[in-house]
Amino acid sequence: MFAQRTWGGTVRRAFPQMADTVYAVVSLGIMGAMLRNWPNSEGYWRHTDVWAYVLIALVYLPLAVRRRAPLTVFVSTAACTLCYMTLAYYHVVVVCGLGLAFYTVAAQCPRRVAAKCAAGSLLVLLWGTRLAEPGIGPLSVVFVTVTVAVLWVTGDRSRRLAERGERLAVLSEQLRLEQEEKEQQAVMAERMSIARELHDVVAHHVSAISVQTGLAGYVFTSDPMTARTALETIAGSAHEAMAEMRRMLVVLREGTERAQVGVGDHNAAPGLGRLNQLVRRVEAAGVSVDVRITGAPFALPPGVDLCVYRVIQEALTNVMKHAPAASASVSVHFDEAAVRVRVADDGQEAMPVGTTSGPAGHGLIGMRERAGIYGGTVIAGPGPQGGFEVALTVPVPRDR
Repeated sequence: MFAQRTWGGTVRRAFPQMADTVYAVVSLGIMGAMLRNWPNSEGYWRHTDVWAYVLIALVYLPLAVRRRAPLTVFVSTAACTLCYMTLAYYHVVVVCGLGLAFYTVAAQCPRRVAAKCAAGSLLVLLWGTRLAEPGIGPLSVVFVTVTVAVLWVTGDRSRRLAERGERLAVLSEQLRLEQEEKEQQAVMAERMSIARELHDVVAHHVSAISVQTGLAGYVFTSDPMTARTALETIAGSAHEAMAEMRRMLVVLREGTERAQVGVGDHNAAPGLGRLNQLVRRVEAAGVSVDVRITGAPFALPPGVDLCVYRVIQEALTNVMKHAPAASASVSVHFDEAAVRVRVADDGQEAMPVGTTSGPAGHGLIGMRERAGIYGGTVIAGPGPQGGFEVALTVPVPRDR
């Protein structure tokens, strides 16, 4: 691919140079033939000699490099044209060469430079009108004046179009870089989202499994029924963890739409509909949970529903880890413009707030990030009656 681009760029750069060279050679041949064959029976112009052909060659051959050195080529062409017309050779054959040299200056140089070259071109061509045939002198003056004006306007427009193309190329490159940066930011945001999901799923279920494993091991011989219940809770937590992990894999592999349309409970993102299952799992770990739902419940958007569920899950997981002997309460209130959640416990051990190390610190950061996505807020800290409290508020616009 790089070789193709390099070759293509070389061809694009070489083609104008080849075209200019061909134009210079062909023009020289045509104008030389016109000079040799143009009738001069009345003796209006000087007899053609070797110097006439030399001057024509000096007018047209430099045009082969007009794009590389437009101002130098113009000065050279104008000087040779002036010399040619001063010697009174047939003047028409050099007009095209000077016109193309001036057009190149107007198309590639600043306007102040082009204005000076326009004045020089006009003076040289007006000097040549003295060689016009009798009766067409005034017409020749008008012709050369209009020609210089048209060449100036056309070249200036070409220059502005080229500058606009360069600006568009720069803007296109900036847009490409910005697009790449946005794509990288989107990838990082997706990674953060996946990290939050993994943290919430793994932390909660592993904490529940850890507590139940300890309980089962402690009463394995003295209370087989309790041990069996603990093992069943472990199996249920493991099954639910696998189901949520499988749902995440479906989302990663085939997109969110497939994950929502797919068959099976593992394809549905958890929400408040699973709150009772979550509470039972936490209670099985030894934490008593009181749930209260107030207001007029309504269906939450999927993203908000998942956010509320994950915050409650993370808060209860922290209760299991940091205050396993405490009792917890979960209140969910629906009002006209928001859903408000409060998870509190009566434990005595304070939980770290706002730290960036340790499971609890990452959990609180994840809660705030989740809520921030939907314009919500999370406040976490010691409760007024002791223990720890997490309060979530998420605005939910509703169509009236």
